[in-house]
Formats: sequence, structure tokens, C-alpha cells
Amino acid sequence: NDEEFSYAKGTSNGPENWWHLNPKWKVCQYGKLQSPIDLRDRWVKVLPQLGELQKVYKPAPAVLKNMGHYITVRWNGDAGQLRINGNYYKLIQFHWHTPSEHTLNGLKFDLELHAVHQNSRGETAVIGIWYKIGSPDPFLSKLLNNIKSIRDKDIDLGVINPGDIYFRSRKYYRYVGSLTNPPCTEGVVWSFVKEVKTVSMEQLSALKGAVHHGFEENARPTQALKGRQVWLYNPNY
Repeated sequence: NDEEFSYAKGTSNGPENWWHLNPKWKVCQYGKLQSPIDLRDRWVKVLPQLGELQKVYKPAPAVLKNMGHYITVRWNGDAGQLRINGNYYKLIQFHWHTPSEHTLNGLKFDLELHAVHQNSRGETAVIGIWYKIGSPDPFLSKLLNNIKSIRDKDIDLGVINPGDIYFRSRKYYRYVGSLTNPPCTEGVVWSFVKEVKTVSMEQLSALKGAVHHGFEENARPTQALKGRQVWLYNPNY
């Protein structure tokens, strides 16, 4: 229930108090693999063996949903998959956070996309992408009118191609973390693209204005690394 928790710091149901709100959410406070984190280049290790991100996306029917704290595009049917260490993770949905949750060398960006995938065992893998204000994002351009008009009812989007979210960079960070909202489940495999894409002010305002809580920030503060290693795939090494 999205009413249970909020992103407002210093409130009884804000991020620092999520673990109080539900016995199943204690990991939000006591977990050792929490997300988001600050991705600092001086801490990462380059790992060529990671190889390029192996994702194959394809057009499939999708709906736009208002989840209260964020807007999501959810695919029905086969929209493709991500392969990590021989495991196949099916693409489930895209959603957005404003401002960014992950930071790069301490720097926040205007928007963060999460492409959420799950394998047959229910394990989650997420691709993260940063955005800053600039020219419009082509993927969001196709959804803009629907994002502006969404209320409580789902909007049928017809066939949507997740491959329209493309990135030029082949570099990405890899670490093991968690969901960034309750229940903060750990063991999520994160792949964060080392590139900052652009989004227009109009697109950003539409995403922020559409959520039930109206223009709220929906970004969890960064969490402690607690000894975790962050890897970087860089094809130039």
C-alpha cells in the first residue's frame, strides 16, 4: 500500500522510518545490501569478464499504471530479457524516480529509470539509467499525453518497444543491492549504465505531477556500502 510509506525525510513514515512501519520491512534498516548507493569511480574495480550487457528487447503490449509513488510501464507478454551469468531475467516493467536515487561521485541527477527484470526463481535484476534536463527523451515523448492524463485507472498503451530506450555507452557498473522502496528486498543484481541521457523539463514535470502524492520527490537517500564491491565493465580495458 503506497499510503503506508513516504519519501518525505523527517516524517514518521519517511525513509529513515520505513522499517518501523511493517515487520517485513526491517531489512530496510538492518540489511547489508541496501540500495541506492553512491557510485564512486575511485572505489570501483574494472572487471572485463562482466562482458557487455546482454539484453534483447522486443515490442509487446503494455499498460501505464499509477503506482502512487511512481508511474510504471508494465508489459503483458514477452518484451524480451536480460542475461546475467547464464540466467535469463524477463523484462517486467520500467519506472522512474525524481531526482535520481543512485549518485555518481556524489552527484545527483534529475531523473532515474529502473528497467526491472525477474527470473523464474523470482530473483530481480535492474538496469538503471540517469537523466539530466536537456532535449526530450524519445521513449517518454511517445507516452507524454498518457502520463499527463493518468489518474487511478490503467491506460492501455498498445504495443510498446522497450528497445526505444537505448544508450550509446557500453560501460556499466555492477553491484548486488536491494529494491529501493519497501520491502527493500535484497539480492537484486544492479547494472547501472555509465552515461547520462537527457529528459525535457516538460517530461520531468509530467512524471512528477502524475503521481498521487503530487510533485513529491520519490528518491530514497543513498545507503552505506557496508564492504560491498562495485564493478565496472569498460570495453576499452
